[in-house]
Amino acid sequence: MSGKTLTRMDLSEAVFREVGLSRNESAQLVESMLDHMSDALVQGQQVKISSFGTFSVRDKSARIGRNPKTGEEVPIQPRRVLTFRPSHLMKDRVAAGNKS
Repeated sequence: MSGKTLTRMDLSEAVFREVGLSRNESAQLVESMLDHMSDALVQGQQVKISSFGTFSVRDKSARIGRNPKTGEEVPIQPRRVLTFRPSHLMKDRVAAGNKS
């Protein structure tokens, strides 16, 4: 792996190169898309992107956890967590990338 991270700037630069919008319009488009996705997730909706995967929010109930260092039991509060389930096409594409 290269260790490179894909950033918002990288995404907006790709939109600029491939779609032909101005750099400013490309950045606004990426920002708007991410805002819409975030808002949907906050409202508890799923975000499904065909051939990529599904983002969803899951409610986790309260439970008793254990501190691995001390063995002490500690309560873990209920919370919402973000999950991502890749599509089969994405899984296949990533797996194919491992066969160098």
